Amino acid sequence: MCRPEWRSWMVGAVVGLLVLTTTGWASAADSKLRVVVIAPFDATALEREEQWMGEGVAQILALGLAQNASIVQIDRVRLRAVGRAEAWSEPVLAQAARSVRADAALFGRLERRGTDVAVVPQLMEIKQSGPEVASLEPVVAPSGELFGRLAVLPVTYARTLRVATTEADAGRIEKAARPTRVPRAFELFARGQISALRADQEGNEAAVDLLSRAVEVDPSFVVAAYTLGVVHSSLGNRWKAAAQFRAATQLDPTYPEPYKALGDLYLSQPRRLFDQAVEAYSKAIELRPFYADAFVGLGDAKAAKSDVDGAIAAYQKALVYNPVNPRVHMSLGKIYYGEKGLYYEAVNAYKKAIDLDPHSVDARMGLGEVYEEKGLYREATEEYRRVIEIDGKHTGAMYNLALVYEKVDPKAAIAQWERYIELAAPLATEKDWVDVARQHLRKLKNQVKD
Repeated sequence: MCRPEWRSWMVGAVVGLLVLTTTGWASAADSKLRVVVIAPFDATALEREEQWMGEGVAQILALGLAQNASIVQIDRVRLRAVGRAEAWSEPVLAQAARSVRADAALFGRLERRGTDVAVVPQLMEIKQSGPEVASLEPVVAPSGELFGRLAVLPVTYARTLRVATTEADAGRIEKAARPTRVPRAFELFARGQISALRADQEGNEAAVDLLSRAVEVDPSFVVAAYTLGVVHSSLGNRWKAAAQFRAATQLDPTYPEPYKALGDLYLSQPRRLFDQAVEAYSKAIELRPFYADAFVGLGDAKAAKSDVDGAIAAYQKALVYNPVNPRVHMSLGKIYYGEKGLYYEAVNAYKKAIDLDPHSVDARMGLGEVYEEKGLYREATEEYRRVIEIDGKHTGAMYNLALVYEKVDPKAAIAQWERYIELAAPLATEKDWVDVARQHLRKLKNQVKD
């Protein structure tokens, strides 16, 4: 696609400034931030009905450390490709931490000591010379009292990571690490998280049941109410998700996660509720000024409103607080490609996102589209194939792959259209696309016949 030279020069200058700025900010952030992965603690030494406690400890750490601006947590979903949650050996954990550019991994084990349960926390620092593991002071208590006493553990980890933590910081962390004072509610919540992390229909449905019961046991359990909304959203139950997020904001108006989640819902609504999304993300950021994911959402919402400068500013902020967030680079790729027409900058942004998260189907789809636009059909084909390897039911990748094959291999295109139609025909959302695919298929078959 041709562009007037003046526009190309101006856009290049803006992008150059963005690259210089974000590089400087990311470097500054890198010198202060500690990127960590939190693994479920090994609870195999406990009785089967108690093994949920391993996930419970991980949830306590995640909730507490989310209050610290200097600690960046890697989403556990990104670790599934490296190892199973129930089998985090030290070599697997070290590999997982390296793959997501983490500085450290928080893990440990639980064991019985007489009538008490002991949590034995460990810290793995990822260094060029190899991982270094240190043990922290165990927390020992009767099982019914254990999680009330674990609120100090996130602060202990933060200080062991050499993160400056004031008394006020410690107070906020400990408060967040006590999400409920009802042990049974916390058990149901942890079990619900275990089910949700399976990321399939059965797991999500089980999580809905467990989290609903957690809220019934403790109606003030805001984290459980919010998490129930997240699972409903994963199941496609938008109205139920929105109701849970709003309920969570009423339970605790200072808890930012449900506002960010509402922003995500507004942004994905077919009614284009972009202003409401901006408002929700802005509220989340007001409550937690270093909430990187909320800045990404804000950038996406502003981009959807064609406020490109506002979107870029939000993405810059996201990079300050989380320089290893692949979604930021993926979103920048979209702006470069969709708004600026900058193919090479888009390719670099998408490649950065993929480097940080090789399983990002959105980044690979974006990169494939850029390659296709430039006529680089072999490279486009490779990216679409990788998406299908990651998600065998990704109709967009299957459709795009068939279009690319039409340009280079009509017989392969016929086979690909047939695969797409077989997958997509039962889906109501794909009806119009399937009709177009059938037209392509008929035309190709007639061409090959001739």
